[in-house]
Amino acid sequence: MSSGSDLQCRIYPFGSLSPIKYVVVCSFFEGKYLLSRHKERHTWETQGGHIESGETPIDAAKRELYEESGVKDATIYSICDYLGYDSNSSANGAVFLAEVHNLGVMPESEMREAVLFDVLSEELTYPEVTPMLLERARQVAWEKGIM
Repeated sequence: MSSGSDLQCRIYPFGSLSPIKYVVVCSFFEGKYLLSRHKERHTWETQGGHIESGETPIDAAKRELYEESGVKDATIYSICDYLGYDSNSSANGAVFLAEVHNLGVMPESEMREAVLFDVLSEELTYPEVTPMLLERARQVAWEKGIM
């Protein structure tokens, strides 16, 4: 998959796509977006990545959340599946909502930092996808009384 502005996605009900290759974690702390920045980019993104061999999507979501933000204390909810695609390839993923209870210290990883935003940054790594997935997560958070 590409890491840029040509990435698109379609959303499906959770559990409807198979196999799932990626996870995306839409994280909120005290009503704010928690976004991470990769060491090699100046843009912001949700936490997430590849599901490792033998790992369930929820376990991958918890691991990626910690590795990319330092958060260990969060309640994780399943949101939806997505098909991510660009002009060259496509892959299925699962989207999770993280209700963050406490911010942690980021471990050494490919990420430079994790920052809270009141309003979604305009400098996004995946500008066509991130707002759509975060809006879906925000709707679920609202329904669950998290926000």
